[in-house]
Order: sequence, then C-alpha cells, then structure tokens
Amino acid sequence: MTEQSFADQLLHCTTRIECVLPGNHKSTGSGFFFNFKIGEYNVPTIVTNKHVIANAIQGKLRFTMCDKDWQIIPNKFHDINITDFEKAWIQHPDDDVDLAIMPTQQLHLQFDTEETKLFRRSFTKDLIASHDQLNDLTAIEDVIMVGYPNGIWDHTNNLPLVRRGITATAAYNDYNGKKEFMVDMACFPGSSGSPVLLYNPGMYQAKGGGTVVGTRIYLLGILYAGPQHTAEGELKIVDIPTT
Repeated sequence: MTEQSFADQLLHCTTRIECVLPGNHKSTGSGFFFNFKIGEYNVPTIVTNKHVIANAIQGKLRFTMCDKDWQIIPNKFHDINITDFEKAWIQHPDDDVDLAIMPTQQLHLQFDTEETKLFRRSFTKDLIASHDQLNDLTAIEDVIMVGYPNGIWDHTNNLPLVRRGITATAAYNDYNGKKEFMVDMACFPGSSGSPVLLYNPGMYQAKGGGTVVGTRIYLLGILYAGPQHTAEGELKIVDIPTT
C-alpha cells in the first residue's frame, strides 16, 4: 500500500454511526476502529459510547472500499445496515463507564471478497498512553479529536472532521476522582465516541523544560460528555447529545 502519514491514516480510523430510534427519530455519533489482542489473534471492533447506540433499533455504518492490496478505491463505499443495533454492541459492565464495542470480524468475513475489502485503520493497545507516558506529559498539552460534530462529514470521500484543542485538566490526574480528564475544545452533538489523541508532529515540550525533536502520538481517551449550565445556574457534566 502507498505509504501514508499518521495524519492521513487518522482520517480512516473512525466511522460515522447513524441510528434510528423509536418513533423513527434519527441520531448520529462517532466511533473508532480498535483491534484487541487476544492471544495470537487480533479482534477487530468499533468503539463508541453507550449513549450513542442507546435504544437504537437500526444502525448504519459506511465503509470505504479498497482493493486486495489495500489501496483505497476512490468514491466506492459500502453501507451496512444492522437491525437490533443496540444489541449488536457489548456494553461496559460498569454503569459509570460510557463505553461500548461492536466486534466486526463477522462484517469483514461477510463483505470482504477476493477483489475488494472494507477499508479501515485501527488503533491498538500500543497507542494508549501508559502510566509512565502520562506522567511525562505537562499539564497543558495539544490534543486533537476526530469525529463527526453535528453529524457533519465529507460524505463524498467518507471522511471525518478533525478538531484541535488543549487539555483543560492534566491527563495524568483523575478528574474529580474518576479516570477522566477534560479538554478545551469545540465539542458539538455528534462528537460523542470520538477518539481524543495527543498528537505532536515534529517536536514537543519536555516536562522538565526544553524542546524534544520527534513525533509523539498517544490515544488518551474518548469524548463522552461536557459541561452544561442548568436553568438554576448549576454546572453539570452531561452526555454529548447525538440528536
């Protein structure tokens, strides 16, 4: 396959999730491809939030198609419609963890042929920042988010939008005692399920001072909620809407 930069590959790491809810209401969210390593096997999945697929009676995923050599076929896509969509996902057993995964191996077995395949680029555990790597970060770091805010996307090329921001709380600290951190970034409805990455191409600031020449890339988390003022003036953290 033609060599792609990490930035180019990032555009193919996500998928737009369309849901049909009871009453024929529709919603959109974001998800990303992730390969779990179980023994010698890679288990391909899509990761998103529980609330993105909650109560969905039908869902649609669009895949870019590629040839047998993993070369993207321009403007060739395949829409996969899934009934009982919410049931297709494995939801995290902890009620306070807004995560769900859908194993996709069956989709690839069903729709991959000798001539064409469902194209994707997947994150792996190696990209997740370790405890030591988190502690090497400064309190304020540049981050990016890849997804489909307000359901907006480049439907002609089946590509997401990339947003840029900074860490609003240190990623190495547990925000309010939870395994979470906050970012300062434009997060619109439809962004739920978007991966949030630290992405320093070329150089970055070392924690002890000075500049390091090189590229640093970590998967830090997944967007699921944001602050909202109530009519009573309270500040609450609520799920990012999908409609």
